[in-house]
Amino acid sequence: MAIDVHAHIWTDAYLDLLQAYGKTDTATQRGLGAGTSDADIEARFALMDEAGITQQVLSVAPQSPHFTDRDHAVRAARTANDLYAEVVRRWPDRFRAFAALPFPHTDAALEELERALDELGMVGACTTTSVLGRSVADPAFEPVFEELDRRGSVLYVHPAGTGAESPLIAGHRLTWTIGAPVEDTVAAMHFVLAGVPSRLPRMKIVLSHLGGALPMVLNRADHQYVWEAPDIPEKPSAAARRMWYDTVGHGHVPALWAAVESLGADRLLLGTDFPYQAGGEFLAATEYIRHSGLPEEQVAAILDGNVAEVIPA
Repeated sequence: MAIDVHAHIWTDAYLDLLQAYGKTDTATQRGLGAGTSDADIEARFALMDEAGITQQVLSVAPQSPHFTDRDHAVRAARTANDLYAEVVRRWPDRFRAFAALPFPHTDAALEELERALDELGMVGACTTTSVLGRSVADPAFEPVFEELDRRGSVLYVHPAGTGAESPLIAGHRLTWTIGAPVEDTVAAMHFVLAGVPSRLPRMKIVLSHLGGALPMVLNRADHQYVWEAPDIPEKPSAAARRMWYDTVGHGHVPALWAAVESLGADRLLLGTDFPYQAGGEFLAATEYIRHSGLPEEQVAAILDGNVAEVIPA
């Protein structure tokens, strides 16, 4: 049973709400076939069936309900979670969902997390790689992570689409081309430097896009931390191998191999990034793993096996 951990649904009503609260980038999620109309859903299921994907775990990021105004953040989070709960109720065999949280308001996030997990039946929570310019590993968010750890639940981390807060990225039409994997890399290393994977070992952190550039820089991090961050609790490579990573790699087999060699095949979970990989690219999201040349047991684990360690049945 192949489960896709990186997939999205948005409705115009939800995006309109975010826009009313000041979001200016919702056009990038509209008109992509990721809605809940009968036509969108039927086309989506046809693609899933062709790719051999049984189920998708949905996340609302990068259009997450993160607002300075607490009331805006709470209303947007509840709207997103009610939407996803209804989608899962209608198609329980095809969808599950990560909860959206009203960060940076930790008290409200804890309340919404409890509602989403206990009442709405969600399988974990989703956040972005940064929250209104703050690190995803900001100590202010620790109570939410502690609760996820207590429950043995999942934190799925998706790029925020801010170009890693760098004008050299966002100001040069590189926000998603290289900005997204840079954000993945920074978020992973912020968790590592904060000691989150070892302090909260029951919280299952899942990062996007093969961990960004993490497979390429992990050995460098092991050499550099001894003088730049000597107070961290363990080597960066050890901490990195406590987390999981989705396989969205745009069909690039060398990147997949680098992730396997650096992070371990047992740390990789199938992801498609639907609707941004649709049509032939959606099919390639699984096919490039099947035809990567990796040992058959590793391919089977990535496509079907590893997810059982992360997402509850």
